[in-house]
Amino acid sequence: MDINAEKSEPIIKLGQFMKWQNLVQSGGEAKIRIQGGEVMVNGSIETRRGRKLVTGDVVTFNEKSYEVNLA
Repeated sequence: MDINAEKSEPIIKLGQFMKWQNLVQSGGEAKIRIQGGEVMVNGSIETRRGRKLVTGDVVTFNEKSYEVNLA
């Protein structure tokens, strides 16, 4: 039995997070920016807009950092 199966931590996809935080105007813009290598997650360039983020992750975009807080 998977012990972690019962603990369901909230997640959000990178593209959704960028829209939610008003970093981009649309999902299409998020896709272009992410795939263009303009976004970092926890200090590494991330090119997958479907990257799942959890509370505590740090997204860096346009030289500003945003901590994910889904609590």
